Amino acid sequence: MKQEKKQSGAAGWLRREKWSAVVLALAAVIFAAALIWLRPEPGQEAPKADFVEYEKAVVVDVVSDSTESDPVSDGGWRGEQTLTAEVKSGRYAGKTYLAHNYVGPLYGVPVHEGDGVILAISTYSNGEVKATVQEYNRIGALIAVVAVFFLVTVLVGRRTGLKSLVALALTVACLLWILLPMLMRGVPTLAGVFAVCVFIAVVSFTILGGLHRKSVCAMLGTVAGAAFALLFGLLAQHLARIDGLRIDHVEALLQLRQTGTPVGLRGLLVGGLVISALGAVMDVAMSISSALEEVHAANPALGAKELFRSGMNIGADMVGTMTNTLILAFLGGGFTLILYLYSLSPSKYLLLSSPYVAIELISGVASSVGMILSIPLTALISAALIARKGTEA
Repeated sequence: MKQEKKQSGAAGWLRREKWSAVVLALAAVIFAAALIWLRPEPGQEAPKADFVEYEKAVVVDVVSDSTESDPVSDGGWRGEQTLTAEVKSGRYAGKTYLAHNYVGPLYGVPVHEGDGVILAISTYSNGEVKATVQEYNRIGALIAVVAVFFLVTVLVGRRTGLKSLVALALTVACLLWILLPMLMRGVPTLAGVFAVCVFIAVVSFTILGGLHRKSVCAMLGTVAGAAFALLFGLLAQHLARIDGLRIDHVEALLQLRQTGTPVGLRGLLVGGLVISALGAVMDVAMSISSALEEVHAANPALGAKELFRSGMNIGADMVGTMTNTLILAFLGGGFTLILYLYSLSPSKYLLLSSPYVAIELISGVASSVGMILSIPLTALISAALIARKGTEA
């Protein structure tokens, strides 16, 4: 009997691995096809008229420096530097230019000999070339920060941590190389966002846990939770009469649309909150499905009703902390704006009716609604599938 059970378990594991490989292969084909479809148009030669290029450079010498700390700006720097910098990338690599570095409390930082900078190199139709320091080169620092994150994740999470990094890389690639080009091509914003989020959820769960029963339950719960976040966000923005056209920094996209780029702007508010909620919804869905799998393993006699009740009890303990996490994340993202609004001492009626408060409130609440509703949905799906599997066994 034990031998038969062991063989049956091995056969089931092989089937799951086989189907996991099929899903991942299909996902790779879809991803590659999307990249080909969304590939940018062939690059054109540099224009003959005036143009600007941004390249890496290293400060060779600081010729003059008038920067000083400004107590009124909380110690921020003001002033100007004149320096020579050697270009390290692009068509002017190896050449040295005299460049100006303009520093203020809200832009620029003083640099020293040996520092890396990003130069704005302006080439004019008469052949003249001028350089200005655009930014301090932070690429090395960012790579170091990400490397530490990767190292900590692998050391603590080991194999699962490594899988999570692969899933994270997939998520970033899908958002940057698939979703953004899709939106610029005129694909409906909400449809594009939801489709990419579903793709991310399915492939990420397959990478992390294979095509196991609990992974399938988590996938279905995540899709349902994201759908409810989207629907509630649409309802909330309709009631508040606000949409993506009132989001910060949308003016540049509006100008882009007016010049012929068919990017959809109205759906950006709800699309953004669905993306923001996806991680929390995936976390909750996997936690519920995994917990019910363990509950069933400990007591196979439990039916669907008992498993559902256990899932709801487990989910109830998660609601408080996860809701706080989402709300605090949104409030933290807009903390500078909140502080500024508070300093104005506005009327409470004006403040609560402002688009800034409405957008943050809708984003936080809709994401929380999607996360909370994913709990009973995942518990219901998991209880039904696990109990059915137990009955078949």
